[in-house]
Amino acid sequence: MKLTYKTFLLEFKHPFGVSSNTRKETPTIFIQLELNDFKGYGEACLPVYLGETTHEALSFLEKAKMVLEKITAVDDLSKLIVEINLLDKNNNAAKAAIDIALHDLVGKIKKQAVWQLYDLPEVLPRATSLTIGIDKEEVLIQKIKEAEEFSILKIKAGTDNDKDLIQLIRRYTRKPLYVDVNQGWKDKERVLDMMFWLKEQNVILVEQPMPVEMKKEMTWVTERSPIPTIADESVKRLKDLQALNGEFSGVNIKLMKCTGISEALKMIDYCKKNKQLVLLGCMAESSCATSAMAQLMGYADYIDLDAPLLYKNDPFEGVKYKNGYVFLSDRPGIGLEPKKDPEIIWSDNL
Repeated sequence: MKLTYKTFLLEFKHPFGVSSNTRKETPTIFIQLELNDFKGYGEACLPVYLGETTHEALSFLEKAKMVLEKITAVDDLSKLIVEINLLDKNNNAAKAAIDIALHDLVGKIKKQAVWQLYDLPEVLPRATSLTIGIDKEEVLIQKIKEAEEFSILKIKAGTDNDKDLIQLIRRYTRKPLYVDVNQGWKDKERVLDMMFWLKEQNVILVEQPMPVEMKKEMTWVTERSPIPTIADESVKRLKDLQALNGEFSGVNIKLMKCTGISEALKMIDYCKKNKQLVLLGCMAESSCATSAMAQLMGYADYIDLDAPLLYKNDPFEGVKYKNGYVFLSDRPGIGLEPKKDPEIIWSDNL
């Protein structure tokens, strides 16, 4: 099996603001696995808040290359993914890229979509939220207009002016909202007050209201909150999910955090057995990793898979969006193919 890869900068249509930073682009690494006449694609998306660098990811891919080049047939996909995972205790995004590409490759070889490989629930179109980053009023108004066909909006919050922000949004739309605080609130009494106020504003859920280390405070809030609290930064992998002790109502599962489809499925299974809500999310990925996560939509309570819509230079074609719904393609694997864009020239670079 041959592994090749390419670094790439995904460019936002609008600067993307969260509570900790604003950025115009996101570094990512696209990989390709070749076996016989088949090609599988994967992605390691590396926004700064993930805490993993491009250099580290590339070093891990070189380690993985030594394992993968010995493979002549994928007889046991799960065993191979475990072997890759054991190469390093970190580099979750790079591991996810390989996991995604392996699933894409095996699906193409077997002529099945990933959800069919695992005999998962059939993936029907699902409504996704559309993310609106922190910005100036005139830009927020423009973003709300551009989101006209979406029935749910996701609002980035976590500032000292969050009530003003939500009131501003409410002047232009009454659509249900997800609110993502990105650890921006630190006083539990204020957080609980916000939860009751946000419920009145037709907010469906709140992601990661408080910093990761404020576990007791977060449990106190969740026990009293009128709306679900969803873990994001507090949970990367299955072991983190298992370590929760009432801090949240559910979890935002992201492939870049959890190392890929294989572990995401284990996390979903744990959530279902323990009555935890499942939000399937993305970490600013292109259509590559987003199409991989969309294969699991049949299990989700909430969907936040809008990242490809935020970019102006996505080099892949995968999931489609219509009237605010996510649709899988009818292609095998993760349902993806590179765009025929001469500026990207995939055939020469991967």
